[in-house]
Amino acid sequence: MSESYEFAELDFLTVGTLGPKGQREFYLQARGDGRLVSLKIEKQQVAALADYLDRILGQLPDAETGAIPDDLGLREPVIASWAVGSIGLAYAQESDQLIVMAEELSEADDERDTAHARFALSREQVAGLVERARHLVAAGRAPCPFCGQPLEPRNHDWCPCRN
Repeated sequence: MSESYEFAELDFLTVGTLGPKGQREFYLQARGDGRLVSLKIEKQQVAALADYLDRILGQLPDAETGAIPDDLGLREPVIASWAVGSIGLAYAQESDQLIVMAEELSEADDERDTAHARFALSREQVAGLVERARHLVAAGRAPCPFCGQPLEPRNHDWCPCRN
């Protein structure tokens, strides 16, 4: 069983990539309580997480916020503890924090042994994460206008579905 993580106070939560376009690996990375944790995540999960967090931020009651963090690059070493299977979100009203919960991708029938991670974020941290995630997703390969699959530059952006 992989290690689970819980961060009540975070220095940062970010997403980032390693590798060239078309071969990038995405990571969700957190630092807090003197620990640095990296989790492997899929590009589609990053995009969906950003969209949902942005929507939730827009639905929260108005509150005074501080500066949005801008130093959200991955920190070394980037070694994935495990791959993210599912992501959940919650709002803790008493602390005005959004909680991101990730569960390990498991191929086993018994999911009781899967690891999980829980990250408590301020509104500013959420806004920074959304901005960073959208930038990373947009920096990838353009999608085919017909099927939505990423176009391959080595094929001169030609897709078989165009036939």
